[in-house]
Amino acid sequence: MAKGATPQPDAPRPGPAPSGPSEAEKSVAATTTRNGWLLSLPALVLLFVAASGPLLIVAAYSFMSPGKYGGIAPGFSLDGWVGILFTRDIFDDTLKLADAHLTIFWRSVWLSLLTTAITFAVGFPTAWFIATRPPKSRGLWLFLITIPFWTNLLIRTFAINEVIRNEGLLNTVLMKIGLISAPIPIIYTDTAVLIGMAYVYLPLMVLPLFAAIDRFDMRLLEAGYDLYASRWAVLRRVILPIVKPGIVAGSILVFVPSLGAYVTPRVLGGGKNMMIGNFIELQFGQGRNWPLGAALSMTLLVIVMVALLVYVRASNRGTPHG
Repeated sequence: MAKGATPQPDAPRPGPAPSGPSEAEKSVAATTTRNGWLLSLPALVLLFVAASGPLLIVAAYSFMSPGKYGGIAPGFSLDGWVGILFTRDIFDDTLKLADAHLTIFWRSVWLSLLTTAITFAVGFPTAWFIATRPPKSRGLWLFLITIPFWTNLLIRTFAINEVIRNEGLLNTVLMKIGLISAPIPIIYTDTAVLIGMAYVYLPLMVLPLFAAIDRFDMRLLEAGYDLYASRWAVLRRVILPIVKPGIVAGSILVFVPSLGAYVTPRVLGGGKNMMIGNFIELQFGQGRNWPLGAALSMTLLVIVMVALLVYVRASNRGTPHG
């Protein structure tokens, strides 16, 4: 700067460009969102009418009284909900604990848990075997797993019936080779129902487990062995935590339909080893107690919702949040 010259102020620097969408962009986004909701409105209405409508009817039936010849009688009543745990004496109209109802609930939950455990014990090695095959043969093994879905559930249940009945394949083979002298009475027992449900729902456990194991980085196994971990420690500390989402998803996919199973307990249980699904059908059919059947249906729905909430919490527990 020359001597005596007046210093000039610095030129103002341009400020930062305004951030965020403009008013025009916000208007376009709002219009797009509104048009999307309008386009999906028919599907939403159909979904509400077809799915929520019958559910609301069943919920309303659970707060009514049974009709004299079946159906329902208009008027508010809690008899259906009380009938889940209690039954009225036909002479003095007193309430007592419904032991038969509690037995059916316990059998349903217990068999569903056992079915989930058995399918996991069989499905985990199967899924691991498929996931570790060469890519060319992996598709063939998955194809074999999905073959049971090609047939109806009733047909698959009758197939198991032909295997475990007194004159079935299992007892015939065991008697031919001399291991038993008389048929093993499996059919029409809880064991028969358990075997049938494990067979029917096994693919629902294998497929989620395969999807989780297929993404597993096998280099982690080598790292575990390099750190002198035993096979059990690697399984417990490395494999199971990583494939946990597949385990939880498969368990839910097996437990939920097992809890509400109807065909398999009906065919293999012979009608005397009922589960919740059979008990609900009995109330709407021969029992002619629609409010109790509706209350049982809503109770089953609540149990399923609790199981799904447990699934969501178990899935999110090990998920890192950024």
